[in-house]
Formats: sequence, structure tokens, C-alpha cells
Amino acid sequence: MKKSNLIKLTLAGMFCAIAVVGSLFSFPIAGSKCAPVQHVINILSAVLLGPAYGVGVAFVASLIRNLSALGTILAFPGSMFGAFLSGILYKKTKNYPLTLLGEVFGTGIIGGLCAYPVAVLLMGKEASEIAFYVYVVPFLISTAGGAVIAAVILFSLKKSGALKLMQEES
Repeated sequence: MKKSNLIKLTLAGMFCAIAVVGSLFSFPIAGSKCAPVQHVINILSAVLLGPAYGVGVAFVASLIRNLSALGTILAFPGSMFGAFLSGILYKKTKNYPLTLLGEVFGTGIIGGLCAYPVAVLLMGKEASEIAFYVYVVPFLISTAGGAVIAAVILFSLKKSGALKLMQEES
């Protein structure tokens, strides 16, 4: 196995662990558990690992959170769309603010809208009980908080020169 693949896999595993432990710091909003640490991890994964690893980290972290009763099934649409969109945007543009917005839009809007059929089909919610867009606001709140934290981390790492070294290693 090439050194860079081993580094990426190790970093992905660490990101999964941080996301799962970070989900202990969540808060309920309108039937969903908002975990901003997951969104921080999505953005860091996008910048350091790329879209495929980012989606993998989001999926594995969501799976472990659900198996550990630390999250709901909504963790899947609530993390994977943002991880994918932020990863693609960073890969194509190398623009940090656009990467942050990709996470917010992917999770808050796309993930929030995709959470509706998940809630109806898999959580037993009645369609008349919840509006189509009911998860958009909670997901936006969670991902916006995570994006702010990630921005502070990214710009601090960039200013210190550590981000460039980390990107070169992975």
C-alpha cells in the first residue's frame, strides 16, 4: 500500500472517531439531533482527503453513531450530502469559503430535503405530521455552527503553514 493511501486511511479513521465522540455534544431541534462536530469533520475531510473519503467518513461515522444510539437515521442524509458537495467544490476550486458553503448547502438544503422521505419511510413518521422542508432549518443550524468552527480551524492551520504540510502529506 502506498504511503499516501495509508496516511489517508489513518486520517479518515481518526476523523470517524472524532465525529462519533463529537456527537456526544449534540442538541435536539425539531426531531433531529444536531451534531456540529460532524460538519467540522466533513469540511476537514473535504480539504485533506477529498470527496470520496469525505463521504466514506460521513457514512461510517453515521453508521457508528446509529449503532451506538448516539444519532438517528437522519445522520446519513444530514452528513453525506454536505461531505460530497464540499469535497467536490474544494477539489475543483481550492476555495475555502466555497467549500464551507458547499457543506452548508449540501447538508442544510439537500440533506434537509432528503431527510423527509427517510423520516416518512424509515422512521414511521406520518407524511401529514411533518412538512417536506421541516428538517432544513435544524440541519442549517447544525451545519452553520460546524462551518464556523471549521473555518476557524482551517484559517488557523493555513496561517500557521500547517495546512499546506498536511495536504502535502495526504
